[in-house]
Amino acid sequence: MQKPRRGFWQIFNMSFGFLGIQFGFGLQLANMSAIYEVLGATPDRLPLLWLAAPLSGLLIQPLIGTMSDRTWTRLGRRRPYFLVGAILSTAMLLLMPSSTTLWMAASALWVLDASINISMEPFRAFVADLLPEGQRTLGFAMQSLFIGLGAVVASALPWLLANIFHVAQTALPGTVPTTVRISFYIGAAAFLSAVLWTVATTREIPPENMELFLAEKQNHTGFVATVQEIIDAWTAMPQTMLRVGLVQLMSFLGLFCMWLYFGVAVAHNIFGGTSPNSAAYREGLEWAGLCAGTYNLVCFLFSFALPSLARAFGRRNTHILCLLCGALGLLSVYFIRSRYMLLAGMTGVGIAWASILSMPYAILAAVLPPHRTGVYMGIFNFFIVVPEIIASLFFGWFVLHFLHNDRMLAVSFGGVCLFFAAVLMARVDDPQTLSVADL
Repeated sequence: MQKPRRGFWQIFNMSFGFLGIQFGFGLQLANMSAIYEVLGATPDRLPLLWLAAPLSGLLIQPLIGTMSDRTWTRLGRRRPYFLVGAILSTAMLLLMPSSTTLWMAASALWVLDASINISMEPFRAFVADLLPEGQRTLGFAMQSLFIGLGAVVASALPWLLANIFHVAQTALPGTVPTTVRISFYIGAAAFLSAVLWTVATTREIPPENMELFLAEKQNHTGFVATVQEIIDAWTAMPQTMLRVGLVQLMSFLGLFCMWLYFGVAVAHNIFGGTSPNSAAYREGLEWAGLCAGTYNLVCFLFSFALPSLARAFGRRNTHILCLLCGALGLLSVYFIRSRYMLLAGMTGVGIAWASILSMPYAILAAVLPPHRTGVYMGIFNFFIVVPEIIASLFFGWFVLHFLHNDRMLAVSFGGVCLFFAAVLMARVDDPQTLSVADL
């Protein structure tokens, strides 16, 4: 079936929900390590406490992708999952800042990540479902734009509340700071509102042959059939998907190093915070949030340029250059002693982040069978969560024994991973066959 070309505002509406999803991710990425340290965690224990995020993605995304391929309701195929995930995520964002123990915070993170994954996975398939090949680069770039914008605000919220709105730090020792608590409450409202906007404004295309669709759905009901569908899809994986997946594996291993340690590294190494309850430590965390907001702002702005760069240089070469920018950005932070120079390093990270969120998916969508888009997008997530699981289980030991708990060195190790991701990207053949005018 020939899919109609969409106008700018239609693509805007179908991607707007990612603004809310990234509020949820941005808040936890910028603040969870600090929350864990406030509640008593040591640096070598942080990776294990983060295990919830990748394990949730590993289990949830392939199942949700496969189920959504076989779903059709009054809300369509993907939108029911957007809505359920948003409601559950909102509840967890309201609960998270009330955590008073490590087990409570870790448990809330498990449920939050599972809920975010329920919403997020179908959004990737959503673009492939609704847009023709010639508009998919723009569609995924639009998602990057909203991811960057959402994360800018989410990451910088504690700093903005403290320095612009002068919210007092009234939290008792061993409890989550006031600015972080309020940020999570704002994030809950933003998450639900943005997803509701996409659900209300975008209609999905029904199956071309509804009778055949319902017959296939009947043959693939139940958990065992869903798992078998995932296994069958894995064994038939296109070679291009495997190669792009390996690039994502190294990319997210590098990013996970940054997400794990950047905030606490800035608080300790740049601001000299000696304990999680010190004023210098809190100031460092707020500045780290501003740095995270910087790389996400760059992601937002650079997303406008990605379709043109992909048209001029090709999607593969564009992604290689962006990954190298990110590698230089993370490697540079180890040598930086000024808080302001950190912003320069985060610029390179933002360029890489924009491309990581769009170029691989645009290439991937071109090689996937349309009736299996959801399950393959879920399987593709394996290449993101497996390195994060490896890092969660073993990186704490590596940091303790080889990096001597040097948090900033751990961040720079992520730059090495992004460099190898760029090397692997050179092996990817972009199947794009469209004319330049169709991009």
